[in-house]
Amino acid sequence: MLILTCRPVYLRGVSRLRIPATIAHPVRLLPIAFLALIGVGTISLLMPFAREGHDAPDFMAAFFTSASAVTVTGLATVDTGTYWSVPGQVIILVLVQIGGLGIVALATLLGLFVGGRLGIRTRLVAQADMHVVNIGEVKPLFRRVALTMVFFETVTAVVLTFRYRGSYFGDWGTSLWHGVFDAVMAFNNAGFSLNHDSLTAYAGDWLVLLPISAAVFFGAIGFPVLAELFQGWRTPSRWTVHTRLTVWGSIILTVLGALVFLFLEWHNDATLAGLPFWDRLVTGVEGSLMPRSGGLNSFDWGEARPETLDMGIVLMFIGGGSASTAGGIKITTFLLLFYVILAELRGDPEVTVGVRSIGPRVIRTAITIALLAVMLVTTTTFVVMLLTDFGFEESLFECASAFGTVGLSTGLTPDLPPAAQVVIIVLMFLGRVGTITAAGAFILRRRAPRYHLPEEQPIIG
Repeated sequence: MLILTCRPVYLRGVSRLRIPATIAHPVRLLPIAFLALIGVGTISLLMPFAREGHDAPDFMAAFFTSASAVTVTGLATVDTGTYWSVPGQVIILVLVQIGGLGIVALATLLGLFVGGRLGIRTRLVAQADMHVVNIGEVKPLFRRVALTMVFFETVTAVVLTFRYRGSYFGDWGTSLWHGVFDAVMAFNNAGFSLNHDSLTAYAGDWLVLLPISAAVFFGAIGFPVLAELFQGWRTPSRWTVHTRLTVWGSIILTVLGALVFLFLEWHNDATLAGLPFWDRLVTGVEGSLMPRSGGLNSFDWGEARPETLDMGIVLMFIGGGSASTAGGIKITTFLLLFYVILAELRGDPEVTVGVRSIGPRVIRTAITIALLAVMLVTTTTFVVMLLTDFGFEESLFECASAFGTVGLSTGLTPDLPPAAQVVIIVLMFLGRVGTITAAGAFILRRRAPRYHLPEEQPIIG
């Protein structure tokens, strides 16, 4: 067992093996764990039995797929349903499940660890919410996260299996495998699909799209919010600021995104125009939810209007809730920046959300995360344009999808050269663990200053 302290860390029963505290720190363990899992996944997918047919798996295909699965993104350079065999598809499913479970549990554990450094009151709140006596009791935390995921995935898989068996597949085995695979991908917000055209075959089918969209929505809210809602969903006035921002922000973004999507695509023959009225509404909800990290699609995003692509880029950049399976800068970060702007325009001395004020350190962290995200997406977009012949908008869409661990694509991914694929892999990795690591590092490294420098006010604006 690893002991997270400032001293050298020893493994129980191994007296000579010492892990430096700089590595054992949870902020550093998080990216190391994901890198190790990507390596294991790549080796597993390189096994001959992982690919369909007699050809050996390609290294870049295995590496890219493993990174995309572990980071629960869903971008793919090869067709998942035909390139990989059933054992290979099982490996992808397991990597997605571990990646989704690991990011939630480790992120929540990191939050508890950080909370433990902030004072006794924060520790008591964490103990009450998560039923954890101290930071060393990880098993109850993992158990609750795992049970939550199993519940949502099981319900979704059962509904999808019966629908697939009744309308799309002729046997229960194929229906069950597709139902389980899609349910795991939906709740973990990963965009992999066994169909070459994702959910296009189910376009307008609300018995397929709505359960998948619901699983994506709850998976993107985040486990801490789900835990609080489970205990007090009837009393919104008692919700924490984090839960209020996440729940109401998610609902508002979903509704506004659906309205904008329907307005822009209503008469587009390549997306909505050929569907009946109610099918258009269902697709509109899906078109609003999936860019916020779901990654599955029942229409070709490459045929969408440029304005719709711009909306999708914004939603992918925002992402879902903190400590969830979603990516992006997170909705709480986005809304906190909105309140910062509102306070500045009003001339308020403090940033307030409801009846609570937000400390300057939290605001500084939110601004830093947002600016780092903008820098990453714009820089990698420029690099992808240099390495390929693709234009700005489609390159930006691809990079925003990778950073937001979304998995949507206008069709670029299979045509990317190896160098550009590596850029996307790095962006997926940073988008998955970078913001959490950065936020945790900022909090853990804070020290009370022993002196105050003279202030100066440069001209702003």
